[in-house]
Amino acid sequence: MRMYSARPGGRRYHPVLDRLPVAVSGTVALVAGGALALGLGWLGELHAGWFPYIAYTGLAGLAGAFSRPLAAPLVGMAAWVCCNAFAEHRHAELGWSGPGLEGGHFILFTAAALVLSLPAALPRRAIRVDRLPVGGGSGHRLG
Repeated sequence: MRMYSARPGGRRYHPVLDRLPVAVSGTVALVAGGALALGLGWLGELHAGWFPYIAYTGLAGLAGAFSRPLAAPLVGMAAWVCCNAFAEHRHAELGWSGPGLEGGHFILFTAAALVLSLPAALPRRAIRVDRLPVGGGSGHRLG
């Protein structure tokens, strides 16, 4: 039996997707942030600038798309740690440029994760669809 969902009043049905738990989302974001740092290093983009921030914002959004909304702060923190340690300071050292600047980066990464995780949190009604028997013809369930 496959589960589908639809928004109340909506006519389009979508398969139900399970979202990653909060702890797993943070772990995935941290590992992906390290991998992104390797890619940015290969491109020569490990410095404070717009390209690494856009890359880590995209990473946070992508991780948020597969996560629950409650995981957004953890995903944002993982993206901030990787961006700060590898892109800004390049030697895996965390630096602090003040609460305004660093808080802004954290809010940007968290907002990207939250915005892409919210569509999954919208209320939906579950619909069960049984498989029709082969050769049933009329669509009625046999026996």
